Amino acid sequence: MATPAPLIEVSGPSRERGRQYGEQAAERIRRGIEHYAEQLGRDGLNWAGIAGLAARFEPEIARFDAGFPEEMRGIAEGAGVDFAAIMLLNARTEILKLAKQRKDTDPDGCTGLVAMPGATADGRLIHAQNWDWKQECAETAVVLKIHREDGPDILTFTEAGGLARSGFNAAGIAITANYLESDRDYRQTGVPLALIRRKVLETPILALAMHAVYTTPKSASNNMIVSQADGVAIDFECAPDESFQVHPDQGLLVHANHWVSPVALSKLRDTGILATPDSLYRDIRVRDLLAPQRGRITVDAVKAALFDDFQTPWSVCRPPRRGLTNNLSATVAQIIMVPATGVMEVAMLPALDRSFTTYTLAMDQVSGRAAA
Repeated sequence: MATPAPLIEVSGPSRERGRQYGEQAAERIRRGIEHYAEQLGRDGLNWAGIAGLAARFEPEIARFDAGFPEEMRGIAEGAGVDFAAIMLLNARTEILKLAKQRKDTDPDGCTGLVAMPGATADGRLIHAQNWDWKQECAETAVVLKIHREDGPDILTFTEAGGLARSGFNAAGIAITANYLESDRDYRQTGVPLALIRRKVLETPILALAMHAVYTTPKSASNNMIVSQADGVAIDFECAPDESFQVHPDQGLLVHANHWVSPVALSKLRDTGILATPDSLYRDIRVRDLLAPQRGRITVDAVKAALFDDFQTPWSVCRPPRRGLTNNLSATVAQIIMVPATGVMEVAMLPALDRSFTTYTLAMDQVSGRAAA
């Protein structure tokens, strides 16, 4: 049986809540640092080299939001680790790629979906995702609940030490993200993807949340689905310097790890399919399983679609397997969110264990303010 992700609750100013986070999640934070440092070491990068790569992102992060470095310093203090190590955890996608001398790492996969209110049985938007990554990360994941004085409270599933990954806020805004790759990647230093997701979750206004995704310069491509509980969802296929929209089709929005926007495909080259060929049918499988249930889709139906084992182990729900580059990967977690009710359900290593743990957040989506 997989170990549930522990709930970490924090509050107060940036540095203080960072310290609380670091203290409560110290063991998992250290485990994550050791894992990525070991991987980078196999590429010939020592700790000084890792810290040097991490430092490249600090000015971008500070310009983007001065509170983020403060919170990360607090996490480092609370966990008793170097600040550079927390930078590594929050920019790990970028640092792992920048450090590579050879292409032998399977990408951070994922299948994300939104069922719009008109497609669900109870009229509530469902936003969900399978997170495909390294099997070891099942033991470094946490669910972070942030009680904020300056904006909506946040509930996010993330790697320990990270500021955010998938989640929603008390204003009903939710985000999930999927790996994308293009021939424009790593030509510039941008804001780490994890921090863009956190910015979305700090924002009570949907337009500003989408603005953060759409316009923030990035180092690498990424796909981010942003939704609001009252019935809006847009998928943003992001190149480092440009974003492209994909909209729900008859109440369903499903995205895997390949570009689908015709505009995007006319302007850039999808280089990720080399490592994620199963992406080409994962979104089709999920969409085809849910489409006949339009108007009566339930959380259980979404779970069943994301449990799909067609062509296992190259499936929507991936058991631990070796990839094209011989790295061991899996569907690390299945995350189901119903922001209108403030409920997140998470199953760790769902191909092996379909047990869900429920986490909740007090909501105030009508007024768009954090609940008292």
